[in-house]
Amino acid sequence: MSVEPGSGGVPPELARLRSSIDNIDAALVHLLAERFKATQAVGVLKAEWRLPPADPRREEQQIERLRALAVDAGLDPVFAEKFLGFVIAEVIRHHEAIAGASDAGE
Repeated sequence: MSVEPGSGGVPPELARLRSSIDNIDAALVHLLAERFKATQAVGVLKAEWRLPPADPRREEQQIERLRALAVDAGLDPVFAEKFLGFVIAEVIRHHEAIAGASDAGE
């Protein structure tokens, strides 16, 4: 394999793959931002209705669903569950903050 001049010593295939990874990472960030916009709205509704920030039954269903999607996609379901667990923990933290702000505003 040869390296193109001016490429910084990176083979073209590696540069192409890295560019693809960069694009996927950007898409993931944008998707997470959209997801958190939706969960923020859920947090506001939960605070208005005085519902608890966490919903263990829903979280369990989502984890099972994501594990199945991961298997179908060829992704390690343990990794998918860890990732969703991290996201859910952050969402709950946001919901608790929203509920706390709502309680303080009374």
